[in-house]
Amino acid sequence: MRPIIIGIFAAFFFAFTFILNRSMELSGGSWIWSASLRYFFMVPFLFIIVATRKNLGQLFAEMKRNPGAWFLWSFIGFGLFYAPLSFAAAYGPGWLIAGTWQVTIISGALLSPLFFETRQTANGPIKVRGKIPFIGLAMSLIILLGVALMQLDQANGLSTHVLILGVLPVIIASFAYPLGNRKMMEVCGNRLDAYQRVLGMTVASLPFWLLLSIYGAATVGPPSVGQTVQSLLVALFSGVIATVLFFKATDIVKGDMQRLAAVEATQSFEVLFAVAGEMLILSAPVPSLVSWAGILLVIAGMVLHSYVSNREKPIKVVADRAKSS
Repeated sequence: MRPIIIGIFAAFFFAFTFILNRSMELSGGSWIWSASLRYFFMVPFLFIIVATRKNLGQLFAEMKRNPGAWFLWSFIGFGLFYAPLSFAAAYGPGWLIAGTWQVTIISGALLSPLFFETRQTANGPIKVRGKIPFIGLAMSLIILLGVALMQLDQANGLSTHVLILGVLPVIIASFAYPLGNRKMMEVCGNRLDAYQRVLGMTVASLPFWLLLSIYGAATVGPPSVGQTVQSLLVALFSGVIATVLFFKATDIVKGDMQRLAAVEATQSFEVLFAVAGEMLILSAPVPSLVSWAGILLVIAGMVLHSYVSNREKPIKVVADRAKSS
């Protein structure tokens, strides 16, 4: 249960992304600065944390060993994740972005065959290609059904144009984030902790954010003071605290695709936190009964997903031991 609890805390801080990004858009800020400023502000926070832990030298040595992989998977895991997510905020409210983002629950599960997981046998640990966790996927579908109820209830007044531009970029982000995260876990192995990995990926993605900010300066001008402050808050709450918590949770269960999918499913709570945050900060209306039914389905699906993932793990170990004896 520990990685599940950590994942829920991460979801709480991730929810600030959807609320504050929407707030910046409503105030006239550009998605370009919402995206790039977050990662620029993340660097000093993470640098201080890793330096205090005296782990900078180990991180830079690891990055020097395989720079191509660091730049590629950091661009995918951070660049193709957050730029589309920020872009979508210009065309849809926070609840729609947060709700659509829950596609990452299924995206992460569908990516399982691209990775190898560790199995314990009588002859020691072996690596086998991951399989799509269909039982966990069924629990994820319950969560998505709840999300769909919330979306259908709220989306009646939105145009097709807004729905497409507010949904498709988020779907791209939903595949990019788990793909980049898992690939970097493979590249790093057990040699780096969550703080080092987040800092390394942030630094490796800086060329992309620098190019994007140059484009932003040329097309929309510099960011306002208000957008800069809110981007700083997003960097601290979502970029540093939430990302480190989430990476910590995935580190605990890496090598087990079933439990990894359960941790990724905790991000469904972002919808609940985003709804509450928009009500408190942006004065959004109270959800209807249909939306509350969807919220209850999300919670029920999350509980079932956690139960199934923790129940199946000992069964899998016993089965592996029986096959090897």
